[in-house]
Amino acid sequence: MSAPPDAPDVQETPDAPEIPDVPDAPAPAPSAARWIDLQQADYRTTYDRQLALVEDRKRGEGHDTLLMVEHPHVITVGRAQKARQNLLAPGDVEVVEIERGGDATYHGPGQLIAYPIVRLDPHERDLHRFLRALESGIIRTLAHFSIDAGRSPGNTGVWIGPRKIASIGIACRRWVTFHGLALNVHTDLSYFQRINPCGFQASVMTSMANELGHSDIDMGAVKADLAIELGNALGRNFVFDRPVRQ
Repeated sequence: MSAPPDAPDVQETPDAPEIPDVPDAPAPAPSAARWIDLQQADYRTTYDRQLALVEDRKRGEGHDTLLMVEHPHVITVGRAQKARQNLLAPGDVEVVEIERGGDATYHGPGQLIAYPIVRLDPHERDLHRFLRALESGIIRTLAHFSIDAGRSPGNTGVWIGPRKIASIGIACRRWVTFHGLALNVHTDLSYFQRINPCGFQASVMTSMANELGHSDIDMGAVKADLAIELGNALGRNFVFDRPVRQ
């Protein structure tokens, strides 16, 4: 039997279809997986690591892996047709074009990035459902910090009313996912003014620190909770592997 074609990338756009939430409890038993804390690492180095993991999983080797990282200031531009039009004034911030779905977005210190490198089983091969699972994991993580977040009808990501606290953009090769999500923990939100983040005005962006009224947030606790909740939503048991010092 020939190999299945690459799954289509899912783009993050304001008119994305509204998809029902995933069930609270996945039917299959969680699959063994790992999560690795890269701590602080530049975007291109982390991207290369993602691609190596994707190739392993395409061959059925290795384990599903959740990478967590904070990047230095960088703007990434996805494959959406109008993505480059949403670059306003990057200034001294590096701009990197990538193959994920979605528009322009910003990454930087104080923002937690999670890249789930997951080989989807046949019954899991619905990328809209995968996006909803990522959203669910973020929403449940924020609840641990008394932040009541949810969805915005027609929009990808996680929202608190009209304010966006997390962005999502994924790609998929032979049903192995990569790229992922960005959760603003205590991010300097002024950097979003250099772009129209995901096609929106920068003023829609918020952070955990902004919502809680303080920046005394334990990033380690956010990472641990997110690994658990993403695992619950994706049907994976992400076990902490090790921190990686660059």
